Amino acid sequence: MGILSGNPKDEPMHYGEVFGAWSYLLTVKGLIAGYQTQLNHAGDEDLQKLLIEAIEGGQQEVRQIEALLKENEVVLPPTPPERPKACLDEIPAGARFQDPEIAAILSMNISSGLVACSAIMGQSIREDIAMMFGQFHLAKATLGAKVLRMNKEKGWLVPPPLHLSKAGVC
Repeated sequence: MGILSGNPKDEPMHYGEVFGAWSYLLTVKGLIAGYQTQLNHAGDEDLQKLLIEAIEGGQQEVRQIEALLKENEVVLPPTPPERPKACLDEIPAGARFQDPEIAAILSMNISSGLVACSAIMGQSIREDIAMMFGQFHLAKATLGAKVLRMNKEKGWLVPPPLHLSKAGVC
């Protein structure tokens, strides 16, 4: 039997796993607070549902990563306070995030989260950590597909310049 070939939960985390999980946790906590604020600004019901899904998914990730870090005696990053609910009509029009802006921010964050999950999976030597971030990756990809579909349906997607190749041109 080789080194680190027992129960993964009995194996120590290496520094990359600790830093990756801790940094990811700090980021997710900040995103949850941001989504709670954006939920106050969102007027579109579909967008509100996806923000709630992102918040709930983030909260699940927080619980799992906090449990992992506590088991390994790693001090947790700070948690921002819960954001209060506000009435959209009470937010001045010039101070509001617009629905397409919120959707674009959500898309960007999902994309960044996919890359972060992949990086942590790639550097992990503990199978349980790699699998946990694999589950996060799958959930983010699923949410990302929903956000992309919504952006297309609502006309909020701003595509980059499209490359149309012409047959026969060298």
